Amino acid sequence: MHVVFESGFFTSAPVRTALIIGAVTAMVSSVVGVFVVVRSQSFAGHALTDVATTGGSAAFFFGLSPLLGFIGGGVIGAGAMDLIGVERERRRDLATGIVLGTALGLAALFLYLDTTKGATTGATQQLLFGSIFTVDPSTVPLVLGLSALGLAIVVLINRPLLLSSLSAELTRARGINLRGVGVLFMIAMAVSVGLSSIAVGSILSTALLIGPAAASIRLTKSLHASLMVAGVLGVATTWLGILFAYDSFYWVPSSQGLPVSFFIVSLIFIAYLMSGLPFVRRRFDRPPRANSAGASNQASIEALEVGA
Repeated sequence: MHVVFESGFFTSAPVRTALIIGAVTAMVSSVVGVFVVVRSQSFAGHALTDVATTGGSAAFFFGLSPLLGFIGGGVIGAGAMDLIGVERERRRDLATGIVLGTALGLAALFLYLDTTKGATTGATQQLLFGSIFTVDPSTVPLVLGLSALGLAIVVLINRPLLLSSLSAELTRARGINLRGVGVLFMIAMAVSVGLSSIAVGSILSTALLIGPAAASIRLTKSLHASLMVAGVLGVATTWLGILFAYDSFYWVPSSQGLPVSFFIVSLIFIAYLMSGLPFVRRRFDRPPRANSAGASNQASIEALEVGA
């Protein structure tokens, strides 16, 4: 066992906290990420990570919990995108670009203030790239509550959300409030980005949001299967990243170890590359298709049409 798990891994309180928070945040990000990929809103997800950076750095400056800053910043950013017009496909890039540019400017300001405010060495590193081993155990209930909120939103709107991804006109024709669905989904996305920021940092949380989802869509035939595979991939890569980061304290001569975020993002990238290999795709008995995102969910969309 010591070949894989270094001494003290299972008895370490910070490791147990990291495993709980990592699993929960990875599950939420992966589930939300499937809808992000299907709706082609990866750019919006990336913008929210930069908005989360602004919120987290501002919260740190004012002596508040960075997690609350990540979530609050993401929700504000989601609201700003909606006001500009993110619900209209032709205006999504415009809305996202405006919010992204503003967020980067404010993030640069607050990160500068954080590094010049007293003895705050390492603040930038922690905010941008995460520090899951240093998360206070008292944060776990808050993380669980926010995770439940994010998943509840997705469960509540999953049918109209999927239908609107297929056809906005058809969604309106059936009397569904398209803007309301879009706003709720943006909030769920903001929550998932904020949660993943404490695991891999705000600047890398896009990887946890998009990577497992994109890999699962490559491998599966239906929305439900994509959600399950994405969740498994997200949790597996996060737990392995935590394990490798812990073990790396024994690999590096200086005993400094390597960042958790490095391992998690690297494993997600490897998983995505492997999902495109022919022998891996054959294992899932998946027929070839031209449009992986749309076709992978065609069966779910057809079922939704019949049910509606």
